[in-house]
Amino acid sequence: MSLAPVHVALLPSAGMGHLTPFLRLGAMLLHHNCHVTLVTPQPTVSKAESELISRFLSAFPQVNQLKFHLLPFDGDTSVNDPFYIQFATVRNSSHLLPPLLASVSPPLSAFIYDMTLITPLLPIVQTLAVPHYILVTSSAAMFSLSSYFPTVASSGVVDDVVEIPGVLTLPRTLIPHFLLIPNHPFGKIFIEDGPKVTKTHGVFINSFEGVEAQSLEALNGGKVVKNLPPVHAVGPFVPFEFEKLAQREAPIYSWLDDQPSGSVVYVSFGSRIAVGREQMREIGDGLVRSGCRFLWVVKDKKVDREEEEGLEGVLGFELVERMKEKGLVVKEWVEQGKILEHKAVRWFVSHCGWNSVIEAAWYGVPIMGWPQIGDQKVNAEVVSKGGWGMWKKEWGWEGERLVKGEEVGEAIKELMSDESLVIKAEQVKEAARKAISVGGGCQVTLQTLTQEWKKNGKNI
Repeated sequence: MSLAPVHVALLPSAGMGHLTPFLRLGAMLLHHNCHVTLVTPQPTVSKAESELISRFLSAFPQVNQLKFHLLPFDGDTSVNDPFYIQFATVRNSSHLLPPLLASVSPPLSAFIYDMTLITPLLPIVQTLAVPHYILVTSSAAMFSLSSYFPTVASSGVVDDVVEIPGVLTLPRTLIPHFLLIPNHPFGKIFIEDGPKVTKTHGVFINSFEGVEAQSLEALNGGKVVKNLPPVHAVGPFVPFEFEKLAQREAPIYSWLDDQPSGSVVYVSFGSRIAVGREQMREIGDGLVRSGCRFLWVVKDKKVDREEEEGLEGVLGFELVERMKEKGLVVKEWVEQGKILEHKAVRWFVSHCGWNSVIEAAWYGVPIMGWPQIGDQKVNAEVVSKGGWGMWKKEWGWEGERLVKGEEVGEAIKELMSDESLVIKAEQVKEAARKAISVGGGCQVTLQTLTQEWKKNGKNI
C-alpha cells in the first residue's frame, strides 16, 4: 500500500497579472513533486496569455491541461474592459467545472483558484471534498483591505480614512475606485467574496516577510478578519525558464549591454495599462529632461492583439528622435525579469502591479511608483513604507490629471539621487533570496503543505 501522489489543480482568471503567478506557483509545486492540472479558461483575452500558457505546457509536458470553454458574456454590455468581461464570464461559467474536475486522475489532493472566484466556486469545491485555497495575486496589504472592506461598507459610509487593524491606515484617496463606487462590477465581486474567505482552507499569497511582515502577522493573528484560515506566504514567485521569449528581443539586450553598469531607468506600466497618448508624450519629455539613460516599454492598447500603430504614430516623430540620444523605446511584450536583472538597470518606474513589485524585490531594484488603477496605490504604499521606493501621491489615478514632463523629470532625478533606496532594495533582495532558499519561509511552507496533502490522500 502506498499513498496516492499529491495532485493539485490550478484555476487562474483573466490577464497576465493573474495568470503569471499561477504558472509560477505551478512550477514550484512541480519542483515539490506534485502532479499539476492547469485549468485554462478559453479563449484567453490577450495573445501574451496564450503564448505564456503554451510555453509553460511545453516546458512541463507532465502537466495536465483542462480547457475550460466559457459561455458567451451575458452581463452589462456597457462595460468596455475586456479583462473584466473575462472575470465575469469565468464566474458565470463556473457551473461547467464539476465534470471537468471529476475527470482528472489521480484524484485531486487540493484545488487552488483565483481570489476573484470564491462565491461561484464554493459550492463546487465543497462537493469535491478536497482542501481548497485561493491564490491572492496582489499584496498582503491589499488582501487585508479587500477582506476587511465589507465590514466598512456595511455601514453605508466610507470615512476619509480607513484603518485596517494591524496593517495600514489608508486615506480614502488610496482606496481603489471600484470599492468606493456603488454597484461597480469589480467592487461587487470583492464585497460578495470577502466575507466568504473564511470558508476556504487557506490563502496563498505571493509575498514574504521581508516586504510584508506586519500585514502577514496581522492576517494570521486574527486582527483583520476573525476566523480567517491560514495565510501562506509562498513568495517571492520568481521568473522561470518557460517565460523566456525568442530572440526577437535581442536588440534590447544588446542596447543594455552597451550601457554603463547601474545607469539605466527601466520604465513600464505593465500588461493592462494603456497610458493615454498625451500623457505618454509627457513621460517621454520627462525622461529626456531627467538626463538619464532609459529603457521604456510603451503600451498603447489594453489588449495586445489590437496593437498596430508604430512608435512614431503614438509618440510623434520629434519626441522619438529626441529620445534616441540616451534611451531605447520599444512597443512589444518584453521579458521583464531579464531586464531587471541586467547589470545596467538600477531603477524602475512602475505602475506597482504586484508581480512587478515582487520582481523588483527579487532583483533589488528600487521603484518609483506611478499607480494607475486597482490595487496599485496600496502596493506603492507597501514599497514606500518599506523604504525601497517612492511615489508621488499628488499625481492621482490614471487620467485624473496630466502629469507634465517637468514633474516626471524631477521625480526621476529624485529617485536617482536617493542612495538610501538602493541600499534598502539590496536588503530586500537578500530577504527574498532567503525566503525561497532551503529552510526559508516559502520552501518550508510548501513542503509542509504537500506533506499534509499526501497524508490526507487515499491509500492505493
